[in-house]
Amino acid sequence: MKPKLLTFMLAATFGMPAFAENLTEVYRAALAYDAPYAAAQASYQAAREKLPQARAGLLPNASLNANGRYNDVETSIPSSADFNSHGWSVSAAQPIYRGQNLVAYDQAKVSVLLAENQFKTAGQDLILRTARAYFDVLLAQDSLSFIGAQKAAITEQLASAKRNFEVGTATITDTHEAQARFDLATAQEIAAQNDLEVKRRALHTLTGKPIEKLAPLAAKPMLASPAPQNMDDWVSRSQSDNLQVLIRQQARQIADKEIDRARAGHHPTLDLTASYNDNYNQNFGAGQIDSRSTVLGLEFALPIYQGGLTSSQVREAVANKEKARQELEDALRNAALQTRQAYLNVTSTEAQVKALEAALSSSEKSLESTQLGLQVGVRTNVDVLNAQQQVFSAKKDLAAARYNFLLSVLNLKAAAGSLSATDLEEIDRLLAGMPAAPAKTSTAPENSAMRYALSLRNPMQPANEAAAPVAPATVNQPLQLRSELTLASRN
Repeated sequence: MKPKLLTFMLAATFGMPAFAENLTEVYRAALAYDAPYAAAQASYQAAREKLPQARAGLLPNASLNANGRYNDVETSIPSSADFNSHGWSVSAAQPIYRGQNLVAYDQAKVSVLLAENQFKTAGQDLILRTARAYFDVLLAQDSLSFIGAQKAAITEQLASAKRNFEVGTATITDTHEAQARFDLATAQEIAAQNDLEVKRRALHTLTGKPIEKLAPLAAKPMLASPAPQNMDDWVSRSQSDNLQVLIRQQARQIADKEIDRARAGHHPTLDLTASYNDNYNQNFGAGQIDSRSTVLGLEFALPIYQGGLTSSQVREAVANKEKARQELEDALRNAALQTRQAYLNVTSTEAQVKALEAALSSSEKSLESTQLGLQVGVRTNVDVLNAQQQVFSAKKDLAAARYNFLLSVLNLKAAAGSLSATDLEEIDRLLAGMPAAPAKTSTAPENSAMRYALSLRNPMQPANEAAAPVAPATVNQPLQLRSELTLASRN
């Protein structure tokens, strides 16, 4: 019984469908795999070593030396000597004042902060790239879903047109028009399949693993602009917290200190030194001479003239300071511009979402009226096809606008320097985390955004189409028989 129970448990475990991954989970996968981010992390770790390297110029240093020699000495007087000598020495020095080393240590502190902000910039870039790749896949899935639903609706209209033509209640024009729309939808479906595969490959490259299902946006996500809802407040934040501005500010601080370091080349240096030497000379003449010495003192050095090197370095540092100042000014202007653009994108896409929601509602009502008009004979099959096309176009534009709004919010926070992984968690609250459905043979993935379109289909689907959940119909529809759809698929 135990082997059978174990087999059943394993089958149940591996047979369970995987759950959809949300944006935060995808970001974590990218965080562990993305090569540019890993390179930025290594660069930051390397930059941190500048601080202990600069600190070494302020700390004591010590060295130990030893030697062993054979000596063959000949002099002008009639005597010579062959002897061995060996010895050892230890020396140490403690800088008391070295102006350039002091400034270099201060520069290293700022350099580490600069490298840290560069690493943060790479982190923000990864967040934006992950969100963009995530939404690209969702939009590609939505587009394929809409096209698949539209194709299914056209199939029904084609079957209806053929039936009406056979009974003599419609012309061949309706059939040709429906057939042309069907062929166009087929071509669009092929292009959408290719686009979805490309977007999935891009996400795979970012995360290093194939992701079977992503959590889509909820059917009606509550989208709201981030606070404060004032452009000037966001611009003010960017002037102080934008990472590129901080990097340029720190680069200017380093340039300021470089002037001090260059000028310190004119300053004297003072070191405390100590050394001990022990030497042995064997068979020197008639005996052996050993020597030991201990030295403790101060060493003072004052550069007087170095061929104009120090003065030239000062002038170079002053010019680099002006360059850093201009780059900081450029960063401030760009940060303000980017923040304004991002804020305007947020407000415009928010308004666009609301307008497209209203347009979708109007298009659905128009489709309902057009279908009713077809039943009573005041509208044609072409009118229904046009109304369906308008509905699906509105659905696609609305989905794209929602994704653009979320990306605009992230871009705004990045421009203000406040973007973090927490912002992705806020987006996750707008997602519909549902279990992934089993693999299907249909090329049109299941999506809640296409439920209304699927509601236009007859529950009795052609045998060559995969079954999908159909929401209850909300409009009056003409009866469609399975035989009609089968006839359409055959033709």
